[in-house]
Amino acid sequence: MTLDVGVLGYRFMGKAHANALSRLSMFFPEAPAVNKDVIVGRDEDALADAAEELGFDRTATDWRDVVDEVDVFYNLGPNHVHAEPSIAALEAGTPTFCEKPLAPTLDTAEEMADVADAAGVPAGTAFNYRFVPAIQYAKNLIEAGELGEIHHFRGQYLQDWLVDPEAPWSWRNDEELAGSGALGDLGAHTVDLARFLLGDAAGEISRVSGHLRTFHDERPVEGEDETRPVTVDDAYSAQVEFEDGAMGTLEASRVANGHKNAHTIEIEGSKGALKFDLERLNELQVLTEGDRGFQRVLVTDADDPYVEHWWPPGHVLGWEHTFVHENYEFLSAVAEGGDADPSFADGLAAQRVLDAVERSDERGEWVAVD
Repeated sequence: MTLDVGVLGYRFMGKAHANALSRLSMFFPEAPAVNKDVIVGRDEDALADAAEELGFDRTATDWRDVVDEVDVFYNLGPNHVHAEPSIAALEAGTPTFCEKPLAPTLDTAEEMADVADAAGVPAGTAFNYRFVPAIQYAKNLIEAGELGEIHHFRGQYLQDWLVDPEAPWSWRNDEELAGSGALGDLGAHTVDLARFLLGDAAGEISRVSGHLRTFHDERPVEGEDETRPVTVDDAYSAQVEFEDGAMGTLEASRVANGHKNAHTIEIEGSKGALKFDLERLNELQVLTEGDRGFQRVLVTDADDPYVEHWWPPGHVLGWEHTFVHENYEFLSAVAEGGDADPSFADGLAAQRVLDAVERSDERGEWVAVD
């Protein structure tokens, strides 16, 4: 059986997933066969170019013509178009994969998760950092009890692409289109990794104290002699408490000078600790009971998660490989009739934490995660 795939969106994430789909049969021969059937967007000329570049059979300018024709629907558009196409696809019985954050608002995310639950087909949320081999290795260590009782979680996601006040305005700077700024764009990843790594060991995040900040209130419109207001956060930070008592800090910024894509995770427990940095994604720093300091582990051995599919031991992987792993897991669930993991329910759980951070900032106090 070959799965016909329809993709909404052909820019950043469209390219990342088109590349992943092309690599599946070469490196994951047990994965279901896929056909890049149709790519969807508004600009016919740009679509034609994208279809040729990314290897799609055809184009469409209206997702409504696609969602009930394909075997799998990928919604990789901006945040404000996550809901309607995804809901329509799920109501048509089409397995659906949606970019994060699941929606601009909690109410919309709840609606999407409810529809996914009723649809009875795989519905996946795009948290690709779960599929970094070093993150999978870290999860195995935690589940084996190597860190003991969890005391601390520390998650940062720092970028600098908006540090220049003359950097042009985009949809990511608009609350109606994006929902939030660094909080949803970057913080969603950190919250999901906290849940993925510590959900069994420390429970869910139960309450938060958040702070959001916008440093540049307006930005120039590219090619125009005008500016538009920035209505989302440039940066956020939060203190969090987990159900089982662990404490944590979360932070993200798109104006953190000198940082390109620094997503760092640190976890300390009663018996050990670990550190991860996305800019060195093949490495994990590990401290286990009895060690005098952290040891650098290169997570590229043949028995490390996913590594057997790629190169000989020691040959590092890159950011793009996480999408191959992610697509392998999601499409395998589609072919086998299983559940997507991470699911729309996981996307909703992350959205609840993001919403709580916003409410905390507005109220100036600790708030519970609903």
